[in-house]
Amino acid sequence: MSNLEIGIWSFPVLLVLIFLRLPIGLAMLLCGMVGTWLVTGSWNPILAKLKAETYSTFSSHSLSIIPLFLLMGQFAGLGGMSQSLFRAANAWLGHRKGGVAMAAIGACAGFGAICGSSLATAATMAQVALPELRRYGYSGALATGTLAAGGTLGILIPPSIVLVIYAILAEQNIAKLFLAAFVPGILAAIGYMIAISIYVRLYPKSAGDSPRQPYSERFKALFDVWPVLLVFFLVVGGIYFGWFTPTEAAAIGAAGTGIIALINGGLNRRTFIDSVLATAVATAMIFFIVFGASIYNGFLALSQVPQEIAAIIVESGFNPWAVMVTILLLYLVLGCVMDSLSMILLTIPIFFPIVSALDYGLGPEEFAIWFGIIVLIVVEVGLITPPVGMNLFVINSMAKDTPISATYRGVAPFVISDLVRTVILVLFPAISLFLLRWLY
Repeated sequence: MSNLEIGIWSFPVLLVLIFLRLPIGLAMLLCGMVGTWLVTGSWNPILAKLKAETYSTFSSHSLSIIPLFLLMGQFAGLGGMSQSLFRAANAWLGHRKGGVAMAAIGACAGFGAICGSSLATAATMAQVALPELRRYGYSGALATGTLAAGGTLGILIPPSIVLVIYAILAEQNIAKLFLAAFVPGILAAIGYMIAISIYVRLYPKSAGDSPRQPYSERFKALFDVWPVLLVFFLVVGGIYFGWFTPTEAAAIGAAGTGIIALINGGLNRRTFIDSVLATAVATAMIFFIVFGASIYNGFLALSQVPQEIAAIIVESGFNPWAVMVTILLLYLVLGCVMDSLSMILLTIPIFFPIVSALDYGLGPEEFAIWFGIIVLIVVEVGLITPPVGMNLFVINSMAKDTPISATYRGVAPFVISDLVRTVILVLFPAISLFLLRWLY
């Protein structure tokens, strides 16, 4: 068996291990180690790579941004920011038909701007918004579908942990990727609100009515979100004004949200320890997946799979857009069985060389940034695509009285909205690159 055949056969083996419920990081690590042994015929390169890769991966300055953003999300939840965001959004939107669900989307977008994690955004906002949605007569399907979809805004609206990983893999500027994600992130939130508006008109009984609040209450609720705006300005504004690097911005954001949580009474010795432990566990999980992917991708490079596939596609004369559509469809399929981080780590080293060799009418940097945003959006769709979308299970586990089939029905309008937005952003790259071109 040739090295190329060994590399190709590793994909079905990896998927079988994942279906057998082996942790994804461990599955990639084992495939990478065994594959390297089959290619080289010796364990010495594997042992050498394990030693070198462990140090180079976990001592990476770029990866230090991940635990800092995770800690910022933990402190933000303790600081009551999720509650204030939902109250403000509900005060302005709640009286409309489907308004409480729209408010939940708006709050998810705001919380995503200081969290960076989809699952954390979904779980945190569900604790705040789910009781209110049910209190105002929203069906279990619409309530859980809304929160599952709203949670995906956590990985699209900057800061985003998945975007950080993509930037490292594709060797791109994190700040420019964050900037390019703004407009698609805002479009996502608007698209979800439009989906809710259409859904409640088709199914009027799925949403109840919320009383209109006076403007004095609306502005008071709006004033209460100043900590969120302050942290967002410090983190994102600090990056673009050149005050500090993205890693330093993440540290400032974690410190800022920690101080706000302390002032609001949510941070004490016990909750601080719990937050640090939760951050450590999540970081360890992410880093182990990164490490396993690094070993596996090293084996793929050794077997020449990415290079050979890229050469075959380029020489065959396939239409670049047909290749792009095929790759995006593969992401939708993988999203049904894998989490977003694993998909990015597994596929970018394979797909990025392929699409980079084709002509899409963009410069190398603009293409890399646009492709990253498109991939992030499709990965986001995978988080809410039945039957194994991660956000669906997180939200459904918190709504004990709602069957998973109802959550599947409730999330369908949001999946359609995502697909329409993906088509628009693929056809018109300038939408994603607008702010980037304007500022740079």
